[in-house]
Amino acid sequence: MPQTAAFCPGCGRPMQPEARAQGNVGAFPEAIAGALAYFTLIPAILFLVLEPYKNNRFVRFHSIQCLLMWGTGMLVAIVLKLAGLILFIIPVLGPLLVWLLAAVVGLAAVVIWLVLVVKALQGEMFKLPLLGAFAFQWAG
Repeated sequence: MPQTAAFCPGCGRPMQPEARAQGNVGAFPEAIAGALAYFTLIPAILFLVLEPYKNNRFVRFHSIQCLLMWGTGMLVAIVLKLAGLILFIIPVLGPLLVWLLAAVVGLAAVVIWLVLVVKALQGEMFKLPLLGAFAFQWAG
């Protein structure tokens, strides 16, 4: 294997062992606190403000990524609303396309949320494309 290989080509395991969340922060284990950050905006904001949690890099990363995901979701919802207004001009196909597009985007959002929660429960700092890099940088 080359020294720069990140993953094994045969099995897909990472060549460099990742640091996983271990131990407790506040009243929760790190993995549980990281996963709780994805349940609405309230835990994410609380974890960024409350003392034992705001000093933990793992919890801070997941809280920031959650807030960035919510912001992106709001922007996508606005774009879908504007696209829906434009597509409703098409008589029969327009409303069907709007409904189909909203269903696909909603299903994708649920799948992304589930992946983030499961990865946090596994103790991984799973980064979403673009948003994860910002969250990792802001988490310190």
